[in-house]
Amino acid sequence: MAEENTNENQYVVLARKYRPQNFEDLLGQDALVQTLTNAIQNNRLHHAYILTGIRGVGKTTTARLIARALNCTGADGKGGPTIHPCGVCDNCKAIAAGRHMDVMELDAASHTGVDDIRELLDSARYAPTNARYKVYIIDEVHMLSKGAFNALLKTLEEPPAHVKFIFATTEIRKVPVTILSRCQRFDLQRLSVETLTQLFTKILANENIPAETEALDIIAKAADGSARDGLSLLDQAIVLSNGNINTDVVKKMLGLADRSQTLTLFENLVNGNMEAVLKDISEQYTNGATPMIVLQDLINITHDLAKVKIIPALLNSTSLSEIEKKTFATLSTSCSLAVLSKIWQMLIKGISEINMAPSAVEALEMILLRVAYSASLPTPYEILNEVKKNSDLAGISSVYSGQSALLQNSAAAAPVSVPPSGTEKKNDLTATVSAGETSGFNTVEDLLRYLEGTKKALIEYSIKHDVCIREFSDGHIAMNIAPSIHQDFIMNLHKLLSEATGRQWEIEIIKGDLGETIADKEKSVAEATKKNVSEYPLVKKILEEFKGAKIETVIRKNLEELAENEPDIPGDTVPVTYFEEEE
Repeated sequence: MAEENTNENQYVVLARKYRPQNFEDLLGQDALVQTLTNAIQNNRLHHAYILTGIRGVGKTTTARLIARALNCTGADGKGGPTIHPCGVCDNCKAIAAGRHMDVMELDAASHTGVDDIRELLDSARYAPTNARYKVYIIDEVHMLSKGAFNALLKTLEEPPAHVKFIFATTEIRKVPVTILSRCQRFDLQRLSVETLTQLFTKILANENIPAETEALDIIAKAADGSARDGLSLLDQAIVLSNGNINTDVVKKMLGLADRSQTLTLFENLVNGNMEAVLKDISEQYTNGATPMIVLQDLINITHDLAKVKIIPALLNSTSLSEIEKKTFATLSTSCSLAVLSKIWQMLIKGISEINMAPSAVEALEMILLRVAYSASLPTPYEILNEVKKNSDLAGISSVYSGQSALLQNSAAAAPVSVPPSGTEKKNDLTATVSAGETSGFNTVEDLLRYLEGTKKALIEYSIKHDVCIREFSDGHIAMNIAPSIHQDFIMNLHKLLSEATGRQWEIEIIKGDLGETIADKEKSVAEATKKNVSEYPLVKKILEEFKGAKIETVIRKNLEELAENEPDIPGDTVPVTYFEEEE
């Protein structure tokens, strides 16, 4: 890692002192380096590049390295563009020092207007003074005004041969697509915890400063993939620890809880030990842990444990400490994914509660008490299985048969029958619609199936809700109609029937009250079905266990279809009807 040239009497922060001076020092951006290497070797250099990524991953540094690579002349002054700038020629030195007159950096945050861009474009017409290319580096390019972007378009599309543009931004979505389409884009990746830890170790060795590995890991995680953020935190830790970085100092500096304490807290949460949870929170808060940080750590542990449960090989990951591996190995066998998902949802919801609460630590206590209480509760699936085990299922088959007969009788007595389901219904509709016209409608159900198949939703709705059918035969309908029915309903219905059957229909309107509609009858049948099903021993037991639960929908299935999935149900060879609750 090369050091930036600085005044020996002036302290320079680590992020500047150890800024990469060549592409070999650029961490975690292999795709970018490989692309530029190939472009230089094959003489396929683009005229505009845009670099995007989070803060502190090396966008501006990369832009300067590209400028050096394009303008390096080598130690003998005869070299061409290279992916390995020499660092000793006049161009390399001047660009590294930020004083090369042909490499201009513009901060778009403070130069947002059209006039700033116009001045830049005016100078772009002239050939470079000392360098091979004029390079314009515009940092935070997304902050340019709309007019400034528009002013750039023409020159960016057809720039002079000696001009290269390099843009850097953290907000790529704010850059107009007309700009993006004219640039070659590079997405700089976040640096991994391992990469950052190796960087810190290398720098501290160069600075002769001892440090604990765990402390560096904590700083690397807090940096969130940003090298600059990590080096700033490392600078702070060096000063705070007086030249000997240890884990306790770093935790206090970041307001973190001890990882082992947080893992113990999570175990108590999962086990529902509320007294221990309150004690753990009190100890961590007294030791300087921030409630929000504790909550975020618990969320992180929940996520890591869920991944370990799905991919057990992750227990061998070097990113986990020994105590984490031991804890995760224990909890992964006792915690189901359903419980972890429930804990995750409650902890995520707790973030907003802590922000809104007058006391963050009190909010944290209430959140974790809620988690501890609910974590030990069985899931609905477990309760249902327990109910099945403890219920008397021996007589259910006969009850099912009797209830099925009642339901079939009630359905037969109702004027409206349940339409056929599955393949039969689909084939019937397909045949009717594809034929263009049908031989006739013998029942109102035939008409309703035809309307559904031809997607005549408005007429179908009116027949079900705004009409009471008194008589129905092929060619004749007698009905009561609601006052609110659409005025064109009769005309539309007559036209549809004539076109479907190829003959005229007689529609008789009977005066008087509307009476019971098809929708009313279907609702009555559905309510009767729910009432009958609720008397089944198993269903009754389930409703008792789930206080306040109610049956919303009943799905009719034959037990033969369910035999493979539920072989434990007695009497599954009896041709009865089985009902289940739909969520």
